[in-house]
Amino acid sequence: MVRAKQKAIAAKVNNVYIKVKVHAGEKKNDLKQKSQDAFEIWVKAPAERGLANDAVRTILASHLGLEAKKLHLIKGATSPAKIFEIK
Repeated sequence: MVRAKQKAIAAKVNNVYIKVKVHAGEKKNDLKQKSQDAFEIWVKAPAERGLANDAVRTILASHLGLEAKKLHLIKGATSPAKIFEIK
């Protein structure tokens, strides 16, 4: 019974935040995991019109085994330091 309650509580916890430092306009796409919830990502896409943000979302989702639409940029749209939320 205790395990069932723990699973129910864990299922309600949706807010997982991922910290990302982005290097836009690089020669190749690359990802380095700094810790369990922090990444450094290099993308070819330029930092304009949201192109780098879209590339980061795609690379991060692929690494985490998620669909890109599950990652939501909640902070840092125009900054190299970003925070994504997994929904």
